[in-house]
Amino acid sequence: MGPLVAALGAILLIVSLFLDWYEDRTGFTVFEVLDLVLVGLALVIIASLAGGMGLVRQTVTPGTSLLVAVLTVLTVASQIVNHPPAAVGGVDKDLGIWLALSGAAVMLAGAVLATMHISLHVEPRERARRPARADDATTRAEPAPGERPLTDPPAEVRPGGTSPGPERP
Repeated sequence: MGPLVAALGAILLIVSLFLDWYEDRTGFTVFEVLDLVLVGLALVIIASLAGGMGLVRQTVTPGTSLLVAVLTVLTVASQIVNHPPAAVGGVDKDLGIWLALSGAAVMLAGAVLATMHISLHVEPRERARRPARADDATTRAEPAPGERPLTDPPAEVRPGGTSPGPERP
């Protein structure tokens, strides 16, 4: 589960580089080399998913994924605090930078899940049998050997409202 979550965050990070980070400047136009570094970090995380699924030989360990995710979060956070020189005129942060930070945080969460070996397992429950009603003869079924019937047969009631009891000597 962890590599899948981290890979979704990596895809979000790559998509954010096509969006505006500072007013009318996308992540690819505002950075000189940092955009390629972020794409490379995201591809390392995606490679960890491919290795975890058995599509390729696993070369990225969960510890490496965790280190890459922490580095990605720190890199994106540094660009929020200290904008690049190409964004001198437009210091207003736009949607892309916040999606990049979100993607990096999701990458980190997935890497933590993978490192801690946390997994989810879903099992279907058996359907509970509905007890048969006493007045519905069509829903009564014979009990299995050793099983109590779903409904007890009605007790005899004497006239006057009392049920028969043990005979007294």
